[in-house]
This record gives sequence, structure tokens and C-alpha cells, in this order.
Amino acid sequence: MNKPVLVVMAAGMGSRYGGLKQVDPVGSHGQLIIDYSIYDARRAGFETVVFVIKHEIEETFKVAIGNRLSKVINVQYAYQELDDLPEGYAVPEGRKKPWGTCHAILAARHLVDGPFAVVNSDDYYGPEAFRAIYDYLSRHPDRPGCYEYAMVGYQLGNTVTENGHVSRGVCTEDGEHFLRTVTEHTHIEKDGANARCTEDGGATWTSLPGDTIVSMNLWGLTSSFFGQAWERFPAFLDKALAEDPQKGEYYLPSVISQLIAEGKARAKILRSADKWYGVTYQEDKPTVVAAIAEKTAAGIYPDDLWAEG
Repeated sequence: MNKPVLVVMAAGMGSRYGGLKQVDPVGSHGQLIIDYSIYDARRAGFETVVFVIKHEIEETFKVAIGNRLSKVINVQYAYQELDDLPEGYAVPEGRKKPWGTCHAILAARHLVDGPFAVVNSDDYYGPEAFRAIYDYLSRHPDRPGCYEYAMVGYQLGNTVTENGHVSRGVCTEDGEHFLRTVTEHTHIEKDGANARCTEDGGATWTSLPGDTIVSMNLWGLTSSFFGQAWERFPAFLDKALAEDPQKGEYYLPSVISQLIAEGKARAKILRSADKWYGVTYQEDKPTVVAAIAEKTAAGIYPDDLWAEG
């Protein structure tokens, strides 16, 4: 079996954040959040990273991230393009928004031919998460008749921001900690130690306990996923083009949920007690900087991550 590869979704321009948040330093030597993810992934065993970006940010991304990290890990690029669609489909007039996380992963389908982990470029996941997903992928190839996937699950209360709303995949599981369902909620806000979500612009709210398990898009998949996602893409497009042609998104968790419901796949939930850190909004940055400084002082990271290459 091929060694697991890391796929990093980095095509988003960070509209809520107000700029290209992937290149905003959080460490004392100019390190970015992605530096810490790559550092953790590398010591977990990953040797290759595929960055999914857009051509429009290619030069900026390579100067700020790719060229530097290529000195410590094998770096490859895949490009999420709006017109990368099944035959017979076209981009709706006026659409600028990418087609979502599943479409981003499909951009890497020609580069990955074995197990792979998926992460966001602007989320801090913690060392244990990368060790857990690498070890699981290394030991669990697809079984006959069932794809073997995994997900690192976080407690919702550890993943919300004080500064606005976030999107999270809310999970349910069976008695053996395999994923039953994951439902994407695009507007979740902190509510004390817990959280709340709305589907109608704030007219009504649903409470969510702080210990609810959520997906932070740290998935462990096999190359089988590409064929399944591409095969299901037309059905998504038919619905999106009819109902929401400008903003409809093909979500990674939705496809995994379909495969689980059909009995074609199972996904083990690997729990993490770590606190999530990310920069959804500009106001989040001081919290992330302070957290990284604390972890550096505790010896989890060297002060200058790549000083010794």
C-alpha cells in the first residue's frame, strides 16, 4: 500500500477574514498556521503534501508557503477551477464561488493514488490528530465491499470562535465509534460553554451541547473516494443549478454520508481533545498567536520550526 499523502485545501480567499488568511503569520519567526500543520504531519509520517489552490493565488501562495515548505517535504499542486465539471455541464453565468470542499478534493484526483488525509489550510489541528490519522490510514486499506475511511472528531465547544459564526459538520456515531451521519451547518455561534445554530438567518435557533462531536475537515480517505465523488457530482449539479446556481456547494461530508448510508463505506471517528485554533475572522488572530506561543514555550514546537530543515 502506498504511504498516506496529505491534501491541504487552500483555494479559499478568506472572504470573512478580509484577505488571504493562509499567508498571515502567527509564529514568532513568521510561521503560518499551515507551517504547524506540516510540521505535525511530517513528524507523524507524511512525506508528500498536495496543496489545492486556485491559479489566481498561485504566485502569492508559492512565494509565501510552497517554495519554503518544499525544502522539508515533497510539495505538489492541484488547482480547483470552476470549470472542472463533468461533461455536459457549464459554469453558471456570474458564478465566482468555488464548488465546495468535495470539488476541492476532486482537484487532486490525478495526483493521489493511495490513502490520503484532508485538512484545511487555516485550521490548527494539533500533533495527535495527524498521528492518529496517519496510523489509521497506514493500517486500514479498503476491505472487499467496504471503503475504509476515518475522521478526527473534535468537541464543538473547542472549535467555535468568540468573533462570529462558523461552519461545522455535526456528527452522530454508532456504539463502535463509526460515523453514522455528518450534517453540515453553515451558521454556528458560541453560546456560553455550548453553541447554537440557525438555518433561517437567525429567525430560529437550535442548541448544540459543547461536547457534540464535529468534523473539522480532517478526513482519512482512500483513492476510492475520487471515483465515488465524481460519479455523484452530476446529481449535485442538477440540484444546485436549479436551486442555488451562484452559491451551491458540493460538501465532502455529504458524499461520505451518502456512502455510509448505502453501506459502501464506514468511517471511524478518532477523537481529539485538543482545542481548535483558526483564523475565520481577523479578530481571531491574537488568540491563535497566544496559543502558538504557549505551545512553543511548553516545548511542543521549536521556536523556529524549520531552523534545522
